[in-house]
Amino acid sequence: MAERWHDEPWARDIWWSGKTTRRRFLGLSAAAGALGATMLVPPPWREAFGQAKPYKIGTMQPLSGAAAAGGKTALVGTQLAVDRINRAGGINGRPVELIIADYESKPDVGRRKAEKLLVEDKIDAHEGGFLSNVCLACMPVFEEHKVVNMIGVCLDTTMTTSKCSRYTFRPFDYAPAQAVAFAPYLIGKMGKKWHIAYADYAWGQSTRDAYADQIKKAGGEVVATTGIPLGTADMTAFLSKITGNFDGLFGIFFGKDGVTIGNQAFDLGLTKKYKWAGDGAIAESTNLPALGNKIEGFVGINRYVPVLDPPLNTSSHKKFFEEAIARLKQIDPSGPLPDRYVQANFEAMNALKVGIQKAGFRGREDTMKLIEALEGLEMKESDDFPQGDKTLRKEDHQAFIREFIFEIKGGKHRIVEVVPKEKTMFPPACTFPKA
Repeated sequence: MAERWHDEPWARDIWWSGKTTRRRFLGLSAAAGALGATMLVPPPWREAFGQAKPYKIGTMQPLSGAAAAGGKTALVGTQLAVDRINRAGGINGRPVELIIADYESKPDVGRRKAEKLLVEDKIDAHEGGFLSNVCLACMPVFEEHKVVNMIGVCLDTTMTTSKCSRYTFRPFDYAPAQAVAFAPYLIGKMGKKWHIAYADYAWGQSTRDAYADQIKKAGGEVVATTGIPLGTADMTAFLSKITGNFDGLFGIFFGKDGVTIGNQAFDLGLTKKYKWAGDGAIAESTNLPALGNKIEGFVGINRYVPVLDPPLNTSSHKKFFEEAIARLKQIDPSGPLPDRYVQANFEAMNALKVGIQKAGFRGREDTMKLIEALEGLEMKESDDFPQGDKTLRKEDHQAFIREFIFEIKGGKHRIVEVVPKEKTMFPPACTFPKA
């Protein structure tokens, strides 16, 4: 059965393994017609590469369900990188064939889709993932099949700490590094006492813990925390209980939940009574239209903000920025600016590319060579990595990157401080199982 996202307008121009068109299907002979949906539209790169065997890269994203909006923008980043790789001659002279799977925002579906990619589609490596609970559910599957899993979005701290895997890499930041970077600003320039409201699932919980720890170390105090279930459409019952004597409200939400808390916290007067700060996912560029002036003054931290101001006024970032906007218009005709989901997946695919080149990777038989090539990988600011320099630490497969502290002013992001990656470092807390 075809996945529902295949028929959405934004998906019509992208190629994925198994794609057919009605015109081609009707033109098949009776014998060929019996093959049905196994017939493939020739991918756009096939003629240029001749008979070169493609690298089969799987990407799992939530293209339906609660996280669909973010999953679609994440896929834009992956697709953007793959198309760019193939236009430039592929990797080691071989094209990248992207095999897309929608896990419907559900962990159980995610595990099934991961098994299918690994067993039936026989992917060489995986890049993607969005919801942390799904990433956590799928990590053991990639480890069992000994296939590299390059994370594109998932931020749950435990993925590179207590639940780390030799086969999983995170080429972007995580909550402890963000908290180390942001806590001194929160305490030094905004207030000492904080109430944390968070999305009550894996990512929100681990991020809450990281900030509570760093706020205390910076000389501040977390007076209370409020967990709100993922996907809560009306948060009033939770937010109305947030009262007391403290300086700031710190939010840890993303996607639709980020829009919900931004609007409802404003309507209840919380963001007028208290300083308003939080994870940058609340004020992603894709959320700003739905938040309007209610998010004005919000201070956040993010690995990526869609501005062309220093230090992001580089030719590499401008190329990425313009290409991403063109792709995003296929999803939303209003043309939203790229967010961190586009950026992180774009750079995660490029990290995988660099590792494959460095390792001379041929396929699954070379997985350990690929792992060794990725461990300790230094990624320099370039067309591949427009966000900036990165270090992918060997000990836990966690990357460290520069962070941007920003304020929403006039409905736009304004960088107020850049924290270099060297000031985001957090000690490793991972022990890989012995082979």
